[in-house]
Amino acid sequence: MSDPITTNDRTARVERTTRESSITVELNLDGTGRTDISTGIPFYDHMLTALGQHGSFDLTVHAKGDVEIDAHHTVEDTAIVLGQAFHQAIGDKRGIRRFGDSFIPMDETLAHASVDVSGRPYFVHTGEPDYLVHSVIGGYPGVPYATVINKHVFESFAFHARIALHVRVLYGRDPHHITEAEFKAVARALREAVEPDPRVTGVPSTKGML
Repeated sequence: MSDPITTNDRTARVERTTRESSITVELNLDGTGRTDISTGIPFYDHMLTALGQHGSFDLTVHAKGDVEIDAHHTVEDTAIVLGQAFHQAIGDKRGIRRFGDSFIPMDETLAHASVDVSGRPYFVHTGEPDYLVHSVIGGYPGVPYATVINKHVFESFAFHARIALHVRVLYGRDPHHITEAEFKAVARALREAVEPDPRVTGVPSTKGML
């Protein structure tokens, strides 16, 4: 496993290899939403593409994992590496808004995400219908995405990004819409949180650091 490589222009490249997966993530927080996503799990590719586009991040994710067993390892490990890349790219957090908040409607679904780029990892996830524990999207043919992992994806990302992230589903019916609305809400909240604030010249904290 190699160490993350960062520059001063809010970009990062992180590589992580285990016996279960090999992941490379490249992230530019000041991008335009260009994405290049390949995880071997089509629906997860769709969600990460939405994350990059709606966050206006340039995002490359190349992942190879033991999907012949299950998608879980690849999905989880990608979320870990994405979180590491976010943490590295954000740098010292000078001049950012720090907080972000977004409601996303998707047909019958409404999802909400709030972010604090606090340096203190925390995650809260509420409101998903119980049947998402058993729902599967895609896989006909291809590798299916089990929506039970939604919580674990956001939790893994939040802890490795070192942010406080709250995600909730206010209502919804379709597992596809619910999951996609959550990813888009997180993307928009992150976009707002990392945007430069013209009224802030230092680190937005009474502590002087985040």
